[in-house]
Amino acid sequence: DAGISPVIAPIGMGCKGQEDESVVYNINADVAAGRIAGELKAARVLFLTDIAGVLDKEMTLLKSLSCDDIDDLIGDETITGGMIPKVTYATDAVKLGVQGAFITDGRVPHALLNEILAGGENGLGSGEGGTVVTL
Repeated sequence: DAGISPVIAPIGMGCKGQEDESVVYNINADVAAGRIAGELKAARVLFLTDIAGVLDKEMTLLKSLSCDDIDDLIGDETITGGMIPKVTYATDAVKLGVQGAFITDGRVPHALLNEILAGGENGLGSGEGGTVVTL
């Protein structure tokens, strides 16, 4: 409600006084984004990818999915590989209270703006630049 959109670089450090004290860790950005958005009860969280969004077996974009849909699509191996963690963190965020999680094609010019500004009063994105995940 403060009009702030946090951008977080998920970098971690080892613990002071421990063997790994000077080690820098690159933490999965999807894990950080989903969990932080969920804990903040953010209106939306966006996950960028290098494909159109969540695709069906014919490689057609699925514009909107529920958490139950995602479980079914993982079960029947429609969603595989690197998309599984992304949809898992998206569903986790939604279950924690985020209104909508967007899995958006980062190759599309202005992809973030298209999804943030589109969708009318329900704020669920354009449906053209990726997949929106809701309860």
